[in-house]
Amino acid sequence: MLTTARSVLALVVTAALLTIAAVTPAAAQKQTVVIYTAIENEQVVEYKKAYEKSLPNIEVKMLRLSTGDIAARFMAEKDNMQADVIWGVGATNMLVFKNAGLLEAYAPKGLDRIQPLFRDKANPPSWVGLDIYMSAFCFNTETAKKHNLPRPESWADLTKPVYKGHLVMPNPASSGTGYLSVVSVLQRMGEAEGWKYLDAIHPNMAEYTKSGSKPCKDAAAGERAIGVSFEYVALEMRKKGAPVEMVLPKEGSGYEIEANGLTRKGAKNPAARQFLDWAITDESMKIAAQFFAAVGVAGMPVPEGLPKDIAKVVFPNDFDWSAKNRDRILAEWQKRYAK
Repeated sequence: MLTTARSVLALVVTAALLTIAAVTPAAAQKQTVVIYTAIENEQVVEYKKAYEKSLPNIEVKMLRLSTGDIAARFMAEKDNMQADVIWGVGATNMLVFKNAGLLEAYAPKGLDRIQPLFRDKANPPSWVGLDIYMSAFCFNTETAKKHNLPRPESWADLTKPVYKGHLVMPNPASSGTGYLSVVSVLQRMGEAEGWKYLDAIHPNMAEYTKSGSKPCKDAAAGERAIGVSFEYVALEMRKKGAPVEMVLPKEGSGYEIEANGLTRKGAKNPAARQFLDWAITDESMKIAAQFFAAVGVAGMPVPEGLPKDIAKVVFPNDFDWSAKNRDRILAEWQKRYAK
């Protein structure tokens, strides 16, 4: 009897172990998705909390770089692609990727909720937008007072000799914010007058930074009086107690859309599509709306300190023109100012 009981117990234990072995790995196994993003680190932290809760079956491996660095890396990897998803990178760059054949068209679930401006014109789209960010000046009132500098109210003001050595802006070759500032000037003024304007502000520049947020952070630290950056950073530095005012230039701010897309490699990864579906949910859009005045879904609340209707403060951006002329514009900019 004892032997029989032991035999039965052994069979039960063996069956249980086989069941665990068969079920546990499949249940516990996560699908990996590799994501390249230019979203600011502080914002990624908020998104991470949400997607880890909503997508427990996905392990996200994320590389965060400035827009220009992502573009250079992603293009260089075209024959050995590493990224499954491009997330929060300028629509201009997404169009460059699309034109190079690096993206797979994909219509994420809920696409019909996305405002037309926030998506590729093709159907299905190669990119879908999250939010709009716009160029802004970060003006340090204390540093300005030390140097007797007036507050700039316009792009035209930045050409004044009084600002010589007190301006900093991003390099458009490495920064999406830098490129949107340059390309918005060229579109608004026309290329001939636009390059004359950029020639006029160049003597006032102390530095061209690699990152789009750094000019504002430098201004907030008192290292420069004026940083040409974007509105989110200006408000963030002010919240942290820096003596910084956000200035939206009266001629109009340049703007860009942070967008998402499926790569050719990601097209073979169901987790990549699942992440992109999540990226345009209300949960994701509400996070974007904490930082930006306009997001892909209409009706989200606008953060305090930002205009309720950004159509009144931005200058229109022809993304197709920006993308098609990007290499030419950057080559001209480098020839003139990267010395």
